[in-house]
Amino acid sequence: MTQPPGANVTRDIVAGASVAGLMLPEAVAYAAIAGLTPQHAIFAGIAGGLAYAAVGRSRFAIAAPTSSSAAMMAAALATLPGTAAAHDVMATLMIALVGGIFLLAGILKLGSLSGFIARPVLRGFAFGLAITIILKQLPTLLGLHISAPNVAVLVLNILRSITAINGLSLAIGATALISLLALKRMKGVPGAIIVLIGGVALSYAVDLPAHHVAQVGMITTQLILPVLPDMPLSLWSRLAQLALPLTLIIFAESWGTMRSLALAHGDVIAPDRELKALGAANIAAALVQGMPVGAGFSAGSANAAAGATSRWASVAAAMGLALLLAFGGHWVARIPEPVLAAIVIAALTHALSPAPLNRLWQIDRDQRIATLAAVAVIALGILNGMLAAIALSLVALLERLGAPRISQLGQLGDSHDYVDIAEHAEAKSPSHIAIFRPNAPLFFANAERVLGAIATTAHTSTVILSLEESDDLDSTALEALGEFAQHLTMNQMALRLARVHDRVRALLVKAGQSALAATASYSVADAVNQLRGNQDAKPD
Repeated sequence: MTQPPGANVTRDIVAGASVAGLMLPEAVAYAAIAGLTPQHAIFAGIAGGLAYAAVGRSRFAIAAPTSSSAAMMAAALATLPGTAAAHDVMATLMIALVGGIFLLAGILKLGSLSGFIARPVLRGFAFGLAITIILKQLPTLLGLHISAPNVAVLVLNILRSITAINGLSLAIGATALISLLALKRMKGVPGAIIVLIGGVALSYAVDLPAHHVAQVGMITTQLILPVLPDMPLSLWSRLAQLALPLTLIIFAESWGTMRSLALAHGDVIAPDRELKALGAANIAAALVQGMPVGAGFSAGSANAAAGATSRWASVAAAMGLALLLAFGGHWVARIPEPVLAAIVIAALTHALSPAPLNRLWQIDRDQRIATLAAVAVIALGILNGMLAAIALSLVALLERLGAPRISQLGQLGDSHDYVDIAEHAEAKSPSHIAIFRPNAPLFFANAERVLGAIATTAHTSTVILSLEESDDLDSTALEALGEFAQHLTMNQMALRLARVHDRVRALLVKAGQSALAATASYSVADAVNQLRGNQDAKPD
C-alpha cells in the first residue's frame, strides 16, 4: 500500500491505536450478538482491517464486525440446523460467500445498484435495527438468562422475569451506560476504554461470579484454519440465500459510512472499488474463521475524529487489536458482560434519534415507507425485515413510476416557457390546444394508464404530448402511443408530440408510425407555433 500525498504516518498510528481501544470491546460485544465466541470477532477485525487497507480507498473506513452484520449473522444462523460447532463452520462458509458476492459485484461494476435501496428505507431500517439490538442487550444488562424468537416475546419474557433481575448486574450496566453517555459529550475522550478499565478494575475488587454477574472469560488466541466440509447441495443453496441479504446490509451500512465521511472531508471514493475491498476483507475474515466485516459508522467516525490521514490508520488499528489480544487477554477475560451490553447500547443511541424520520414527515415525502421499514425489522426480525425493506424500496419506485403525476401545461406570458398550470396560475393554455406532460418515463407499467387518463381529460381539437421524461420506449409503451393516436383521431382530435428525443423519433419510424414521428417537435413552443401557423394559413 503506497502512502498517499499528505499522509502523516505518526498521526495515523495514534489514530489507529485509539480506534483499536474501541474495536476490542465492540468486537467482544458483537460476537455475543452473533452468538459466537469473542475470538471470531477479534480475528475478523485484524484480518479484515488489513485486507481493506490493502484494497480500499477510504482513508477513514475500518473493516471490522458491526452491530447490524452481527445481528444479521445471528438471525441467519438461527435458521440453520446443527450444533454450535457446526454453526461456526457454516458461519465461515457464509462469510466466504459474502466476500465472493462482493468481489463479483465489483468486477461486474454493480456499485451503482446501491441506489436502488431508498434512503428513507435505510433510515427506517437503521432505526428499527437499533431498537431491536438494544432490546436484545437488556437481558445481559439486567443479569437475566432469557431468549426469544422475536422482540415482542423477548419484551414479554423480560417483564415476566422482572423479579429475577440481578441488582448488581443492573447497577454495573446502568453505571457504565450513564458514564458512556456522559463521556460521549467530551470530544476526544475514549469513553469506551475508560468504562472498560473501570469494569476490569471492579472485577478485581469484587468477586463478580459469586454474585452471578457474567464475565467475558478467556479468549483463545489459537488460529484454526477452516476446513471445507462435506455438505449437501441443499445446505450450500441455503447458505447462499442467507449470504445475499447479509451482503446487502453490510454494503448499505459500509457505503453509507464511507460516503458520508468522504463528503464531509472532500474525498473521492468509487463504489465498485469499495465492493472489491469489502470482498477481500470478508474473504480474509473467513480464512481466520472470523465474522462478517464492514465499515461501521462508530469505528469510521472515531478514526476521522482521531485525525487519520490515510489507510495506514486502518493498519495501525488492526495491529493494535492484535497486540491487545496477545498481551491483554487476561484483562479482557475479566470484562463484566453488563459493561459490554452498555457499550453496545451507547454505540447505538445515535441511531435512535427520530430527527431523520421527523424530517420526512415535515416534508411529507416517504415517511410511511420509512416507518414501515422500521416496523418490519422490529416485527419480522432482522433478516426478514431487511428483505421487507428492500421490497419496500422497489415498491416505492414502482408506485412512483406506475402512477406518475400528469401536468397540463400553459404558456407564461409571451415567452417560450410552458409550465404546469396547477402550479402557475398565470400560465394560460393555448386556444383549442391541450398540452400534457407525464412526469415519469412511459413504460409497460404506466403507458396505458397515463395515456388513458389524458384521453379522458382532453376535450380540444389538438393534443400536444410532451415526452421530455421518456428518452426511450419499450414495445408496450410504443403500441400504447399508437393506440392513443388512433383514439384521438376517431374522436376528431389531432395528436402532436413535443420534446421528442432522437432515439424515440427513430423508434417511431422503425415501428411504422412515421406520420406520428413527422409531427414531433424538439420543444413545446415549436409544436404550438406550428399549429398556430397552420391555423393562420387556413382560408377564411
